[in-house]
Amino acid sequence: MPDEMSLRCEMIAICRKMTSLGINQGTSGNLSVRHGDRFLITPSSLPYESMQPEQIVSMSFDGSYEGRRPSSEWRMHRDILHIRTDISAVLHCHSVHATALACQYQEITSFHYMTAVAGGKNIRCAPYATFGTQALSDLALAALEDRKACLLGQHGQIALGADMASALWLAVEVETLARIYLKSLALGEPPVLPDDEMERVIEQMRRMSYGQAPNDAPDDLANGCP
Repeated sequence: MPDEMSLRCEMIAICRKMTSLGINQGTSGNLSVRHGDRFLITPSSLPYESMQPEQIVSMSFDGSYEGRRPSSEWRMHRDILHIRTDISAVLHCHSVHATALACQYQEITSFHYMTAVAGGKNIRCAPYATFGTQALSDLALAALEDRKACLLGQHGQIALGADMASALWLAVEVETLARIYLKSLALGEPPVLPDDEMERVIEQMRRMSYGQAPNDAPDDLANGCP
């Protein structure tokens, strides 16, 4: 298991990567990662550019925490990590195209085979609930059933991963699919691949471990990290 300081440094690097890749803006979005019987989560209202490793918040699954106030979405992160033992990282961002679809409560259909990277034939959109509430967490969990990504109505997207690099990779893929889908919708409703074909694609991806991002953290680690 990676040591805690390495995880804190990687979290900052991933958050800054979200900004440089254009899938997040300002202090929006948040990131968490499982660490033993606890989890680490980004703090509330702190710009990623100035964030330091000691400002990352360590939380217990009972909701108690050490240090700064955690992200307002801590319930969503806690509940996903508690229920989804198959993943270890939760990334939430407000990427433009995915959020545009979420504002219309539009799921991403199987218009393209890569939709399967999220684990099924579609990427669902959860109904709206106020940010930071238990209601939002419950709705997100339902939309993520048997999936590794979902949209949040009038809010943004969530991507899950075995590690932070995988969650970031998936978030970028969801944003790319959303962008292509929006462009395709401008020409008319695109046809969808049939369920049996999507099942073949999902099985092919499973056999090939397709969509598994490298485990190495990004090179641009936060200032002050080893």
